[in-house]
Amino acid sequence: MSVARVSEISATSGKSFDDAVAQGIARAAKTLRNIKSAWVKDMNVKVENGKIAHYRVNMMVTFVLDD
Repeated sequence: MSVARVSEISATSGKSFDDAVAQGIARAAKTLRNIKSAWVKDMNVKVENGKIAHYRVNMMVTFVLDD
C-alpha cells in the first residue's frame, strides 16, 4: 500500500503558463521525491502597461511518501 501527500505550490514565468508549470514541477522535484501528478488549480497573469508581464499558476502536486 502506498500513501500520497498533496502540496500546493505557486510558480511564475515570463514566457507562458506551460513554462510556469514546468518550472514549478522542476523546482518541486528538487525537494520532493516520487512526484506523480499535478493539478493546475488556478492561472492568472500580471499586467503592466497593458501587456502581460508574468504568468502565474497555483498547483496541487501529488507525491508518494517513502515506505
